[in-house]
Amino acid sequence: MRHVIVEMHETRAHTNDPENVSALARSRSREQSQLGLLMLPALVLVLVVLVAPIAWLFYQSLFDMSGALSAANYARLLTPVYRNAFTSTFEISALVTVLVLVFGYPLSYMLSQLPTRMASFCMVFVVLPFWTSTLVRTYAWMILLQRSGLINSWLLNSGLIDQPLQLVNNFTGTAIGMTHVMLPCLVLPLYGAMKSIDPVYMRAAANCGADPIRAFWQAYFPMTLPGLAAGVVLVFVLCLGFYVTPALLGGGHVNVVAMQIQSDISVYGNPGAASALGVILVILTMIVLFALGKLFGLEKIYGGR
Repeated sequence: MRHVIVEMHETRAHTNDPENVSALARSRSREQSQLGLLMLPALVLVLVVLVAPIAWLFYQSLFDMSGALSAANYARLLTPVYRNAFTSTFEISALVTVLVLVFGYPLSYMLSQLPTRMASFCMVFVVLPFWTSTLVRTYAWMILLQRSGLINSWLLNSGLIDQPLQLVNNFTGTAIGMTHVMLPCLVLPLYGAMKSIDPVYMRAAANCGADPIRAFWQAYFPMTLPGLAAGVVLVFVLCLGFYVTPALLGGGHVNVVAMQIQSDISVYGNPGAASALGVILVILTMIVLFALGKLFGLEKIYGGR
């Protein structure tokens, strides 16, 4: 015991020595420099792939159609057409996120409770949309949701409705198609979080007198929040930039920001206005990520402390 105490005092004295402190600081600085050099290729790649295009968009947005330096492209965003595009984008993104959460959480829980082999087999059907083109999936939903489609035909034949429902070329059809596409983006991280939860916690809660519902909400649900938050953020941010599904299933009645960008370029030939839209959408996305990070603590989701 005395030997251990002596070694602790010697180590403390060695650490408090100014020369040793300076050497440790130099060693730490050298290690940080080496880590920075290792990160340099990734930083250059991010700079070239992400930062440079956004900087070019911002530069292009500062010029009007005549080539003169102007803020007209940003002033145009205050008009009703562009305001409605942003409103529709955030409305459809929020609605799809809620729908994916409603359907995805029970599905993830069911998969996590199955045996491993059965869960793997069922997971194939969850990730199946990733193996199919977005365009093909959207056209499939158009066939299912149209007035003479399979869903309306089944409802009419069963006597549940008297007239075909308007399920396509509107907000409803767009939400259905986007929910189908985005569902795996929530299920995959949430399933991973649920699968890593030890069943002993639920048994411990039951031994403490909690009924199944109380054990789920107080013991199980809080441990799924990291995966749930990661999935919610991923779904919402991806929905902000959706184009194909709203363009086809919306039938021109749902105008999101991505569609407005395409219209500014192909119809009006105004790349400056489209660039301004892209810049504002990037800024709004970053604000949303920052807000969700403060709400959910995303640094913990991705392994930070």
